[in-house]
Amino acid sequence: MILRTPSVPLRVMGIDTSLRSTGVGVLDSAGSRLTPVYYGTVKNPPARPLSACLVHLQDEIDKLIREHGPQAVAIEGVFYAKNVKTMLILSHARGAIIAQCARLGLPVYEYEPRRVKLAVVGHGGAEKAQVQKMVKTLLGLSEEPQNDAADALALAVTHLHNRTAIRALAAEPV
Repeated sequence: MILRTPSVPLRVMGIDTSLRSTGVGVLDSAGSRLTPVYYGTVKNPPARPLSACLVHLQDEIDKLIREHGPQAVAIEGVFYAKNVKTMLILSHARGAIIAQCARLGLPVYEYEPRRVKLAVVGHGGAEKAQVQKMVKTLLGLSEEPQNDAADALALAVTHLHNRTAIRALAAEPV
């Protein structure tokens, strides 16, 4: 776990993994101030085969990491899904992204969706629209980010809030 004093800036990349639309958000933190650096999505067209999608995700995450230079990555943890095929595809995408981050020497931290919603909205059962609104408010954005980008920024916010917690309660790298 990267530990820094609150006055030393820390850059974190949040990644909301999906095969077709992966959200990415990069935040800087200095003390209690959070500054958005970048947010957007990595898209894969529906016709692209799984293997090509995974390579594209790795390539795009590699470019974004090299461009923005985060010191840590926060990613959504695995959650329960009724559709096994969807869960397997999501797991492939997560694995490709985690492997690329590890290849570049970045620690990756996982956060459950409920924990992210609790950190950003104050309620673990919050709706996506509530997360979007709170991310806009917390980061002083001029407009609400797209769903996947908002979730990625929320992951980064969660990690930055978490880093000030007692080390024993902090998330461990994946």
